[in-house]
Amino acid sequence: MKKINRVLVSAYNKSSLLPLIKILNDFNVEIISTGGTKKALEKDGITVSSVESITKYPSILGGRVKTLHPKIFGGILRRNDNNNDMLDLDNFDIPQIDMVIVDLYPFEETVKLNKPMEEIIEKIDIGGVALIRASAKNYKHILIVPSVNEFDLIKEILLKNNCSTSLSERLLLARKAFNITSHYEVKISEYFDNDNQFNNQFKYSNTDYNQLRYGENPHQTGVYYGDLQKIFSQLNGKQLSYNNLLDLDSAVTLMDEFEQQSFGILKHNNACGFASDSNLSNAYKKALAGDPISAFGGVLITNGTIDISCAKYINTLFCEILIAPGFSNDALELLKSKKNRIILKKKNVKLDKLSFRTILNGVLCQEKDLLTDKENNCKIISNLNPSEQQMNDLLFASKICKHTKSNTIVLVKDNQLLASGCGQTSRVDALNQAIQKASHFGFKLDGAVMASDAFFPFPDCVEIAGKAGIKAIIQPGGSKNDQLSIDYCNNHKLVMIFTGIRHFKH
Repeated sequence: MKKINRVLVSAYNKSSLLPLIKILNDFNVEIISTGGTKKALEKDGITVSSVESITKYPSILGGRVKTLHPKIFGGILRRNDNNNDMLDLDNFDIPQIDMVIVDLYPFEETVKLNKPMEEIIEKIDIGGVALIRASAKNYKHILIVPSVNEFDLIKEILLKNNCSTSLSERLLLARKAFNITSHYEVKISEYFDNDNQFNNQFKYSNTDYNQLRYGENPHQTGVYYGDLQKIFSQLNGKQLSYNNLLDLDSAVTLMDEFEQQSFGILKHNNACGFASDSNLSNAYKKALAGDPISAFGGVLITNGTIDISCAKYINTLFCEILIAPGFSNDALELLKSKKNRIILKKKNVKLDKLSFRTILNGVLCQEKDLLTDKENNCKIISNLNPSEQQMNDLLFASKICKHTKSNTIVLVKDNQLLASGCGQTSRVDALNQAIQKASHFGFKLDGAVMASDAFFPFPDCVEIAGKAGIKAIIQPGGSKNDQLSIDYCNNHKLVMIFTGIRHFKH
């Protein structure tokens, strides 16, 4: 155990400092501090020595340079078991420092407040980071308290050990210290690189840590790094799981495509039901009709406010998660009657524009697919033009197709998802799966439209779709055999539209 006799304090956040300092003061520990902290502590009757009394040098450059001095860092970095170090301390009259308390300038918080650049720059801590790194490096001989978040832990250690610390305790705090400084540096780097989303280093740091019940399967450990409270308010239900979070991401990104009132049901990241309607209850019933079997245990999402009428329909279905921007009081009371049903109120928050995926001991990074197919970007390449309803359905189908696992085919009629074939190794298989599924749930495909996430290398899918009753097709185009598909459409009075944009989702 190492006894603490002298402590250096340099803290931006002084509001929680006093209880910790009082404990040290009760153990007769000498307290050294910088100007602002010294004044705050002396107001509460604590005797404090100034850093200047040790360095014989004033704080300069408006407080930018206070602790950066050999007498401070010598006292921190000395090794008690190294004779030369101890001789240097004697020769240069350097006091040993046994504990350093630091709370850094709030750089990240200042950035979030959109302060002017000059103010943000001044919140880049120099001396504090140096004190933390030096103390953590020398954890064998000194205790580092790297942020206000550790004050409660330190108070507990000091009281338990009679103002002494063990090597394992000092190592624990050193680990915390380097996590803090590394996160701090990443956030500074992100600020300066904000106009360059791709650079020659992959840097990511997030201090919002959430231990999950398990990962994708119960035998896997899972953690979520992020702040869900910025996106949702959880109104009911159990803790979210790893798979829940994947489904949430898919549900939110899909619904963000739609401006009209809509309801979606997802299972394993894919929409099994989706519909738009001015009446939310009707939208829900149409979405459920798309695949009432897969809807069991699924994720429900809407961009409308759920009223009691809609809630009564929803309440008859076992669903894992329900997401909406709002609920009437009576609707929420009814839906909360099932205690394990996760109910999330979605906030109006923009999601990040980059996505990351780990592969082969590395990380893939890309821009998210933020292009949405719109009428003015589409090219009608068939002789027959689409009707207004067909164009609406084609764009509706394209949005769903974009958020469905490749290879995928989506079938739609009257703003309702009839069926989809997803995650198939063959586009023909995806189409046949969608047709079979639509038939199984009683849908007539006569007059329906079809969307494909990529071009048709051969006209076989177009022929199968036409024979099934589909009248309009939207696809990226770009195959060397495009003309064969176009010819089939023209010969059989089908509409075909090219978007020029592929929407693979692997």
